[in-house]
Formats: sequence, C-alpha cells, structure tokens
Amino acid sequence: MYSKIVLEHFANPHNVGVIEDADGYARIRSSLHDDLIDLYIKVEDGHIADIKFRTFGCAAAIAASSMTADLVKGLSLEEAEQFSEEKVVAALGGLPENKVKCSVLAPEALRQALADYRRKHLTGSPQ
Repeated sequence: MYSKIVLEHFANPHNVGVIEDADGYARIRSSLHDDLIDLYIKVEDGHIADIKFRTFGCAAAIAASSMTADLVKGLSLEEAEQFSEEKVVAALGGLPENKVKCSVLAPEALRQALADYRRKHLTGSPQ
C-alpha cells in the first residue's frame, strides 16, 4: 500500500518539533480526515533556515510533512512558495489515491507559514 519511503518517513519523521521563536507559523486541519499540522519556519537571508512540524494524522500526512520539511529546508522564500503537493507525492514514491489528499496539508501549511512570515516581518505588523 505505501512505498518504503513513506513507511520510513512515517516511522522516523525528520524535523519534528517546535521552533519557539519561529518567524512564520501555520496550523491547519483537514476537513476530510481531521489530520492536524502545526508548521514553523525560521527564515535567514531570504531562505528557509529551519522548519519543524507536529502532525497528528495518518501515515501519509506524517510522511508528507517530513518530506516537505526535508525538501524545502534551504530554499529561497520564492522557491518555497512554489513548492507543490505533486513534488511531495513524487518524492515519497507515490501514495495510494485515497491518501493523496493527506499530502496537501504540509505544502498548504508551508504557504500559510510563509504568508505569516511576510505579514509579520515585511509589513512590520505583529499579527
């Protein structure tokens, strides 16, 4: 059902945790499966210097969060904003059709965390 890559990222997810002084943060919940992700980013010199997440959900949601964090760390903000769900699914070696929707949470949380960063740091607004 799941690729070896998905099972590895589910069993041993990378970048799990919280960034206490995060530059950007997002929390999203899936309306389909009640999966929940908190995603934190640290930005330095216009790049994602660090990314951490806490995902509560199925194997696909956790693996997709782990893979997203691996793939976007080090990217410029512009590159990170273009990051797609398709890249996650491909990097995971595919997902069962009924689990592809679980893979969209992490890229969506990333986009929201980037918007939060821009709102806080580029407009000077704390909210």
